[in-house]
Amino acid sequence: MSLNIKPIAGTSNRIIVQPVEAETTTASGIIIPDNAKEKPQQGKVVSVGDDVKDETPVVKEGDIVLYGKYSGTELKWEGKDYLIMKENEVFGIIN
Repeated sequence: MSLNIKPIAGTSNRIIVQPVEAETTTASGIIIPDNAKEKPQQGKVVSVGDDVKDETPVVKEGDIVLYGKYSGTELKWEGKDYLIMKENEVFGIIN
C-alpha cells in the first residue's frame, strides 16, 4: 500500500505507520467497549522518509513494527488513522 504522504526528515528519519485495529473481543468472547480498548502498539509502515546524513532507513514500507504506547503523532488522512514518528521510536520489526 502506498500513501500519498512522504514524511520529511529532520534530525532522524521519519516514518508513517498505520496502527493495527484494536481488539474488539477477548479470547473468551467478551466484547470490549471502545472506551476500554488498549491503544495499539504495532502497525504497518506505509511511508518512509528520505535518508538523513548518510543514514539509510532500517525500516521499509510494508514492515510490521512495534512502538511505544505514546509514540508518534496521530494523523487522520482520507478517513484512516496513521502515526507519524521518528524511526528511532520503533522498538522492533516483526518478521
